[in-house]
Amino acid sequence: MKTRISTRPCPFRQSELLRQGGVHPVLARIYAARGLVDVRELSCELTALVPPSGLKHIDAAAVFLADAIAARKKMTIVADYDCDGATACATALRGLRAMGAEVDYIVPDRVVHGYGLTPDIVELTVREKSPDIIVTVDNGIASVDGVLAANQRGIEVVVTDHHLPGDTLPPARVIVNPNQPECGFPSKNLAGVGVVFYVLLALRAELRRRGVFDAQSQPKLDNLLDLVALGTVADVVKLDTNNRILVAQGIKRMRAGRMHAGVAALFRVAGREARNASPFDLGFAVGPRLNAAGRLEDMALGIECLTTDDEGRAWAIAQQLNEINLKRREIEAEMQDTALLHLDAFEPADASTIAVFDEGWHQGVIGIVASRLKEKFFRPTITFAPGGPGLIKGSGRSIPGFHMRDALDLVSKRVPGLIEKFGGHAMAAGLTIKLESFDAFQQAFEAVGRAWLTQAQLERVIETDGPLEDEFYSTSFIELCDGQVWGQGFAPPVFCDEFRVLSQRILKEKHLKLLLERNGRRYDAIWFGHTEGLGERARVAFRLDANEYNGVTKVQLLVEHAEPV
Repeated sequence: MKTRISTRPCPFRQSELLRQGGVHPVLARIYAARGLVDVRELSCELTALVPPSGLKHIDAAAVFLADAIAARKKMTIVADYDCDGATACATALRGLRAMGAEVDYIVPDRVVHGYGLTPDIVELTVREKSPDIIVTVDNGIASVDGVLAANQRGIEVVVTDHHLPGDTLPPARVIVNPNQPECGFPSKNLAGVGVVFYVLLALRAELRRRGVFDAQSQPKLDNLLDLVALGTVADVVKLDTNNRILVAQGIKRMRAGRMHAGVAALFRVAGREARNASPFDLGFAVGPRLNAAGRLEDMALGIECLTTDDEGRAWAIAQQLNEINLKRREIEAEMQDTALLHLDAFEPADASTIAVFDEGWHQGVIGIVASRLKEKFFRPTITFAPGGPGLIKGSGRSIPGFHMRDALDLVSKRVPGLIEKFGGHAMAAGLTIKLESFDAFQQAFEAVGRAWLTQAQLERVIETDGPLEDEFYSTSFIELCDGQVWGQGFAPPVFCDEFRVLSQRILKEKHLKLLLERNGRRYDAIWFGHTEGLGERARVAFRLDANEYNGVTKVQLLVEHAEPV
């Protein structure tokens, strides 16, 4: 797999302005390279959030929900079965109950019901909950048939979602989604949980207007921000200025120990310290344990973890979720081995996409396997598992420059009837096709890949922030960096420079341990998952890491990529 190191262009004037505004000189350069132009964009205060009023129909949603609460109408939340869906459901439940709503929830089973508000889910909801109103969280924008089915039963639907709409919007009573047509909300990157949080802010303001609460007696919604931060990071949405505020505020609460019992229990079971919480912990330790429930069993377990205030119960569920996650990892490892066997003859030079199916695969884990294959081969990848009689379900992950949902849309227009249904966004999407159509789909998908992707786009590029001055190879600079909110679309700093390779050895048969030298200074470095040795001099792209050993903290370089000089 061809990989090259590149340095992000950094507009000098912008970095100077940030530096003059009081930003650390290296951070000023890093921020400017990520498109930041104003010190105010770095504010992580809640007062800097974009106000809810810009979200299309949010006031209508607030009035409708306030009327429903006043009329004691029964609401049921229909959630999605991933981490964003679970946190959005818990946020909606806690927020609506705090405002006096009579509200319950139901979660689709990934294998039985499929995704979103389907007619089947409406039937189940009517049977088990008999609601007057259904509120969708993190789904619903594509659920035209489901909303129709609900309306026929006399149930009104409020859709809150962030996924991209299809050609037809569902006939819901209200839709709040920053990505619906003509919505002028500047942060199109809100996760499902972010949209719900905004709806709650608008509803609370409406109830204040009606005199139900005043500024003193109103429910505090900032105590939901740990859930909002977790869902936002785990859903890998772009951390624009608005999302960074939501995540920073949630992380601040976690570090101060002011989080829900379930979030605290998930930190503990993952062996992470909440007082040092980072977006990395949410994305790679806490989130996956919550996600595992929706992948293999029932996300209701995850939602109960986030909605219980009983610490003992939260801990018991967190341990269960941890067990499910271990099982998920085993299944994933097996599926990945099988996938690599399928792709034994795969020649990246001949293909711009990957589509692979195995009848032994588990629907709940194909997304992660697609992700791993995409990382390995750097190709838009869709993995398929059995999805009911005669059908297979696919989960796709993409690379920059290839919009996954638009690609599926184009396939469905070029070959009508090939795709039964699909949905998603730029970097991830899901679909259902007939088993017999797999080969035809593979060809049609590859045709889009060939048309859209250049050879240069199929090379993995490690984007770096260039060299780092000697004095900033320090634990204090690492602490400063760790205090910022990095993530999707706002990448953590990666530096790049030339080093002499003084020594190298292989650790545990799979990692390369290095001693590097530059300007007379020596640095320990490690390249995880890589065993090929380097020559005497190398150009190294690396992240800084504070490595604690025997009570001494030293700077270590985590190698992202290296090439001989």
